Amino acid sequence: MRAMVYRGPYRIRVEEKDIPPIEHPNDAIVRVTLAAICGSDLHLYHGMMPDTRVGMTFGHEFIGVVEEVGPSVQNLKRGDRVMVPFNVFCGSCFFCARGLYGNCHNVNPNATAVGAIYGYSHTCGGYDGGQSEFVRVPFADVGPTLIPEWMDDEDALMLTDALPTGYFGAQLGEIREGDTVAVFGAGPVGLYAAKSAWLMGAGRVIVIDHLEYRLEKARTFAHAETVNFAEVDDIVVYMKKATEHLGADVCIDAVGAEADGNFIQHVTSAKMKLQGGSPVAINWAIDSVRKGGTISIVGAYGPMFSAIKFGDAMNKGLTLRMNQCPVKRQWPRLFEHVRNGYLKPNDIVTHRVPLEHIAEGYHIFSAKLDNCIKPVIVPNAH
Repeated sequence: MRAMVYRGPYRIRVEEKDIPPIEHPNDAIVRVTLAAICGSDLHLYHGMMPDTRVGMTFGHEFIGVVEEVGPSVQNLKRGDRVMVPFNVFCGSCFFCARGLYGNCHNVNPNATAVGAIYGYSHTCGGYDGGQSEFVRVPFADVGPTLIPEWMDDEDALMLTDALPTGYFGAQLGEIREGDTVAVFGAGPVGLYAAKSAWLMGAGRVIVIDHLEYRLEKARTFAHAETVNFAEVDDIVVYMKKATEHLGADVCIDAVGAEADGNFIQHVTSAKMKLQGGSPVAINWAIDSVRKGGTISIVGAYGPMFSAIKFGDAMNKGLTLRMNQCPVKRQWPRLFEHVRNGYLKPNDIVTHRVPLEHIAEGYHIFSAKLDNCIKPVIVPNAH
């Protein structure tokens, strides 16, 4: 089969790999029909995640058709169209029993923190991902779900990570009716978080970024106010003035490890690898939220130390909530929202790239070329 293969930072190619076999009675092999490149894939591409091994196939957002099932799989059969959450999880451990599918204890030797994620380094279990023609899906009775007949394929693809994560970011903010919500980052997760904030009763939604084409999308897709942090003297002062000098009620960090906005933080994290990620967005959120407010973090960070203003958070009495999104927990409500027309997930898809050209897709997305917001990978585009 053809698959995207990691060869080192900024170096990926399409190679021939063996079609993955059934390794466990509860496995399924899925023929991938659509995959996507996620903003957090760029952390791998840029060499920021520990233990990202040469030869790995990335891709934690994918849908496909079941090609083969192990002997104990009961819920799926060959030919089923399935959407697969980015979390690999067992469904029965201490954490899965509490709905914390992103923290499953049985799928990752390093599961003291994160559970397992498809195509996301050996820190997250070492599972090959879906930027390929075929992928092995463990615990096939637990994770994958049949794509509803009425659902568009690209909408289903967005529901494997980006939309649930944005929705979860708004959910973690515990938004109350009328709240002012500030979203840092106008990538796919930030756009979905901003849109979801309205569904939860926000009275005002402000999106902060420095790329004008993404801010335009935040205005049209998420109906949010926008601020270009590169065009104001101090984003924190701006946010205070915009909120009667109190601060936002809820701030959502939808940026993660590669936040721009502070040269030293960016160099020490992205270039020198001295931090688990540039904490610019978290620190801006800590400074921009009101006293007693809530910060939700769904941007991805590495497991190392990051220079976060913890004293300020403590003294302001802030609530910080964060996790890898338990995707399947979000699906019932999100399916309703999509079916009823409140959300059209594929409105943010800007690029459709054949698997053969995935290196170019990564470059366009990484370098923010061609107004790229969300690239979809098509394995069998001829």
